Amino acid sequence: MVHALWSPGRGLLLWAERERGPSGSASRSARIALPHPFAVSSAELTALHPGKPTSATLLLPSRASRPLASSETAAKRRGAALSLRAWSVPALIVDASELDDLDDSASYGASVTHLRAVARLAVDLVRRGRVLPTLVRRGDAAQARWRPVLQGVDFVAFDALAGAMPPVGRAEQVAPGIGGSPRALAADALRTLVDTAVRDRLARAEPPVELRGRPGAAGVWLAALPGGAARVELPLEELDVLAEAVAKWDEVADTDVADGRACFRLAEVATLRRPAAGDHGDHGDPDDPDDQTGDGTKWQLQFLLRATADPSLLLSAGQIWSGAAHGLVRDPKGLFTAELGRAALVEPMLAPALRRTQPSEHDLTVEEAESFLTSGANRLIEAGFEAQLPATWDGRRRLGLRLSVHSTPSEQVVARSRVGRDELATFRWSVSVGDAEIGEEELARLIAAKSQLVRLRGRWISVDADRLRAGLAFLRRDRHRTTPGLTASELLELVHSARAAPLPVTGVHADGWVGDVLAERVQQTLRPVELPPSFRATLRPYQQRGVDWLVFMAALGLGACLADDMGLGKTVQTLALEAVERAGPERGPTLVLCPMSLVGMWQREAAKFAPALRVHVHHGSARARGDELAGRVAAADLVVTTYATAARDADELAAFTWRRLVLDEAHAIKNADTATAKAVRRFAAGHRLALTGTPVENRLADLWSVLDLLNPGRFGSRYGFRQRFAAPIERRGDPAVAAELRRLTQPYLLRRVKTDPVIVPELPAKLEIRQEYRLTREQGTLYRTIVDEMMKKIENSQGIKRRGNVLAAITKLKQVCNHPAHLLHDDSPIGHRSGKVTRLEEVLAEILASGDRVLCFTQYTEFGHLLVPHLSERLGAEVAFLHGGLAPRARDEIVERFQSGAGPGILMLSLKAGGSGLTLTAAGHVLHLDRWWNPAVEDQATDRAFRIGQGRTVQVRKFVCPGTIEDRIDTLITRKRALAGMVVDEGDSHLTELSTDALRRVLTLGEDAIEE
Repeated sequence: MVHALWSPGRGLLLWAERERGPSGSASRSARIALPHPFAVSSAELTALHPGKPTSATLLLPSRASRPLASSETAAKRRGAALSLRAWSVPALIVDASELDDLDDSASYGASVTHLRAVARLAVDLVRRGRVLPTLVRRGDAAQARWRPVLQGVDFVAFDALAGAMPPVGRAEQVAPGIGGSPRALAADALRTLVDTAVRDRLARAEPPVELRGRPGAAGVWLAALPGGAARVELPLEELDVLAEAVAKWDEVADTDVADGRACFRLAEVATLRRPAAGDHGDHGDPDDPDDQTGDGTKWQLQFLLRATADPSLLLSAGQIWSGAAHGLVRDPKGLFTAELGRAALVEPMLAPALRRTQPSEHDLTVEEAESFLTSGANRLIEAGFEAQLPATWDGRRRLGLRLSVHSTPSEQVVARSRVGRDELATFRWSVSVGDAEIGEEELARLIAAKSQLVRLRGRWISVDADRLRAGLAFLRRDRHRTTPGLTASELLELVHSARAAPLPVTGVHADGWVGDVLAERVQQTLRPVELPPSFRATLRPYQQRGVDWLVFMAALGLGACLADDMGLGKTVQTLALEAVERAGPERGPTLVLCPMSLVGMWQREAAKFAPALRVHVHHGSARARGDELAGRVAAADLVVTTYATAARDADELAAFTWRRLVLDEAHAIKNADTATAKAVRRFAAGHRLALTGTPVENRLADLWSVLDLLNPGRFGSRYGFRQRFAAPIERRGDPAVAAELRRLTQPYLLRRVKTDPVIVPELPAKLEIRQEYRLTREQGTLYRTIVDEMMKKIENSQGIKRRGNVLAAITKLKQVCNHPAHLLHDDSPIGHRSGKVTRLEEVLAEILASGDRVLCFTQYTEFGHLLVPHLSERLGAEVAFLHGGLAPRARDEIVERFQSGAGPGILMLSLKAGGSGLTLTAAGHVLHLDRWWNPAVEDQATDRAFRIGQGRTVQVRKFVCPGTIEDRIDTLITRKRALAGMVVDEGDSHLTELSTDALRRVLTLGEDAIEE
């Protein structure tokens, strides 16, 4: 656990503690600081985070001879005699700006979160200009510093932070037996962080900032404000005069809530001139609501002061300078002068007005008025001022392009089965302000006005003449045209991004299939496709809608990803698509790529549901080659092969032009750099279809790999996709970027999950149970021995070797949790040596007694071989084992016997060979004997039984021993489920990067792991 505190004079300190440590000696004075017994060393801290090693003396809650761990302190155990005692801890002095870039392998306390908030407040104050220069004196020495200005909501925010400081954040012993004041520590931290942030901002400014004054004390002080050297060296007399002058600003900054704040009102006060009779000059008329020039208006910025005590009291500059405001606001002239001076730092266009003795207003040019309306007012408001804009200003109505798209109705797209490019759509561009379109003549008049601020239909808007001119040229060039040469995917990209447009696209109106796609109503508007008589399945309503969508996407030539949950019938929907097309004029073979375990399933499903489809399996050492393969392909409707075979035969398969390329279990090509993924990209196909229940299995790069293969180039390069989407979503969980990604992927991806209201009634219930057990003493001894031996290797290794040792340790610990014989590989008897096996026997006996059937998944084939004869003997029942070493025919026979109800009641499966693609609804129970890191993998295995066709409640038991590596995996899986769709960690690889102490905590056996 890492803690943070602010140490005056040193800055931000980090220190860390372990959960437990040896007890120290009780015979000592509480005033003597002994080393903290379980604090993390400086070397370990430096490995966790860069910084300068130091030490700190902390007053911590203690019991007798040792300090309490932070977790114990939080628990506040009753009956414990606690006292504050001094302890010395190793620490690091770190840069506060690095608090957002911490090592995920450690846990961070509330004190770190608190100082993060203080640092963010400092940065925000600097960004909004809520700072003032000051002079800090310590005896005869002085420094030029920047200080925060805390007024209004900023003061409230600081007050809340000071009150919320965790006890550990003020634990440093700054005087014997005395801790730090939370408010004083927070104030010191904020002042220091603000000064650092201002200097950093000035150092990075382009062009560089130089503050120069007249020769003398003020010039020396100003010169010290931007740079790193803040020291002000002046004679004592000059230093006193300078300090007295600067103190005036400190008085303003030290006011918690100012008596008032400046208000700036932009007003239209007069006309420059009206056109004389016969004058055809283009000067405009402010009384004409359609006047488009704005030349007849004078803009003036008026200065006012609003009282804090009575917000309804708004004082004009005239009242303030005449003395009429005396008694209403304390020192109104001084406050008004200070406010105007501070505002000029935020908005430089105010500076000329302040050169006058009693400034009350400032005349603006049209360009300055436009700048104030579009940006200056916002800057002043962010800095805490008030800005009032004309009622006729409409900053919300942006000038931009509108795109109107007319496309073929969705029903006609499906009916035609294939839509030519010339029939796809027509589109028309127009320029608009808000919802109002502007004609070309009106647009030409706006350009002729040569003004950045124009009045259009009674409202002021800001325009850029150059962009307007480019917009008009764009409009005349693309006034109205059809889209020959554009694919449907390219048209959708045009609608989404409009990269060629010179103005921002502020609206899109689309009808037909484009409108249905953008509004996500395709499934509602499509009429059901009529299935041919040769198709012999009765589709559920959601499956029928899926087929309608697939036919629609194929007709437009858009690559599609059917991402329904496991068990919802992706295969039968694909077969229905093939049957529909082949009942019409469409011909040509479809290439189906799938894992080896699914080849037989595709044959069986096709024979059962679409027997008219001719299926050829391209697999095995005797598979066809050359002319023989060409003949087989020409005579087939479906050519089914594995991903591995496709990679090996890439040259031959790439020579054919396929009607469709189907990627079953498409996460197999989630890594675009593999030989398989590269080979698949070479296959030419008129339509591409991906089938997967997990479009994002580990990270968003998986999604890019699948979608880019379906519609090459649509989502940009992999690097661009990562920068635009993956990084913001995976690192920060950015909801806006996630929403944009969903909007862009929505046309190409159809996902239905088992929790959808329309799906739930058609599915069985699923009950998940955490099946706990305890290790035997033999297992516990082996577990501890492995941890001790492997930690020595890990501590003495680095880089790849260290990562290999960590993974080896994890594997051995998982094996010993299964059974000692699994770890030792000695073929020793099973007996009663494993708590897991004993509990498994009990659970299986109950299941068999109820007459039910069960699936048992393990990731280790060796463990399955150990269990099968043992369980068969102990339970007196047949146990079958489906694993990767079986021939396809043997696997099919096991599945058929189990499903028929006449075969074994217990089916053992290796996770890799049996975890996907199979339908095993004869089982009402699923047992996960050992845990894998990815929840999607476990869910796929569970979905062998929890799928369409299951008429009973499915009970899913996951074996976990508390206090072991299995417990840590269970926690990780739970967290991954909570982050599904946003960020998913990389399996067990993150453990290899943990610090040694953190790794020891993960691997060490818990106290409650061994049976009594």
